[in-house]
Amino acid sequence: MNATRITIGVTTRNRPEALEGCLRSLAFVSHLSPEVLVFDDASSVPVRDQVAGWSLPLTVRVLRDDRALGYIAGRNRLVREAAASLVLLMDDDAALMDSEAVGLGVDVLQADPRVAAVAFAQCDRHGARWDEAMQPAPGRTACYVPSFIGFAHLVRRETFVAIGGYRESFEFYGEEKDYCRRLIDAGFRTVYLPDALVIHEPDQAGRSKQRYLRYVTRNDCLNALYNDPLSRLVWILPARLAVYFRMRRAWKVDDPWGWGWILRELLRNAGSVFRNRKPVSRQTVRVWKQLRRRPEAYKRPKLT
Repeated sequence: MNATRITIGVTTRNRPEALEGCLRSLAFVSHLSPEVLVFDDASSVPVRDQVAGWSLPLTVRVLRDDRALGYIAGRNRLVREAAASLVLLMDDDAALMDSEAVGLGVDVLQADPRVAAVAFAQCDRHGARWDEAMQPAPGRTACYVPSFIGFAHLVRRETFVAIGGYRESFEFYGEEKDYCRRLIDAGFRTVYLPDALVIHEPDQAGRSKQRYLRYVTRNDCLNALYNDPLSRLVWILPARLAVYFRMRRAWKVDDPWGWGWILRELLRNAGSVFRNRKPVSRQTVRVWKQLRRRPEAYKRPKLT
């Protein structure tokens, strides 16, 4: 396998305009001869039919699942199907603005076996950076971070598969934090490259504040149930549930029975949690908390 070759995987559902823009932007990395895969999460008009009518810079292979499993399951399938050792995963409303971001990420993963994921910075179509609060870390220095943001991220395929990829029961939102905690526990790190800008212009089709709030809360609770030591779980779980009510008030979301949905979902997943719970080490918890408080500057290893 060519070590410089990457697979680019895009997940989509009923957002053809955003998807076309994303795929057209891949022209910036055509010199890498990437494999391009699209996961069609049961779009009303099959993506395969849509792509056939577009003039794209690279050949695209479409993977479809009619069960509408969600983009998390889609990302797992994209990585499993990938032919390359490095996989760039993108939302359909993300796009490249140059070749630099991907090139920087590939260089880090090829040079440093300790790093298994690269986080990118979010910007708009004109290259204006999002607010620092919406980035993986503040500042303009490359650093280790607790997690990437899923809109665009580069992963080492071998490591991703070895630690089990994303938990598909999460369906939507929050999978990155769960994955990156397990990544730290396995001895790997995530690096954020603030100069590696990737466009993210969220397409509102299919988005819902109510759904976001419910799933983020549920999945933060599941993250704790799967990964946290018992001594931490006894207080972190009620704290996660309390955040739901604070966010609901702050965002003025009309969802009076959302807490009941969350509790039912946690009960529904109890069997999976019981079978698959594997608490991370206390050292992992310390590293996670330290990186959340103050990301650690990243220095690439010297070539020998």
